[in-house]
Amino acid sequence: MAESDFPFPDELRAAQRELHQVRAELTALLRQLPWSVEAHDGYTRPEGHWYPVQHPPTSSWTEEQQQTVSALRERERNLAADIVCHPHWAAYASTGRTVAARSALKHIDDEDSAASSEERADSGHGFSTAA
Repeated sequence: MAESDFPFPDELRAAQRELHQVRAELTALLRQLPWSVEAHDGYTRPEGHWYPVQHPPTSSWTEEQQQTVSALRERERNLAADIVCHPHWAAYASTGRTVAARSALKHIDDEDSAASSEERADSGHGFSTAA
């Protein structure tokens, strides 16, 4: 379903794009940080455990890292709430298309990048989308 089927307000589009950005920043940061917030000696689950895991000893997160993660998580929650509670969704309540509209909003950047890829291919620049 194309995004053009659902004319989203600019502030809703901006909130969704910022939510994608905040989630990407948070994911990148968490991948760089030690696996435990607090210093830990590490552990290995016993052999034969249904889900084997091994975590090496780790240092703790700094106060700054903890604050950064907390701020990003709070911003993520606030953006998600703003998006979910936006009055725009009332327009789809009686049509049964709320889920499709919300899904389309989540993928607006996918469609924007696909459209610009097609434009580049049509102009002879960039890569071709032809099979």
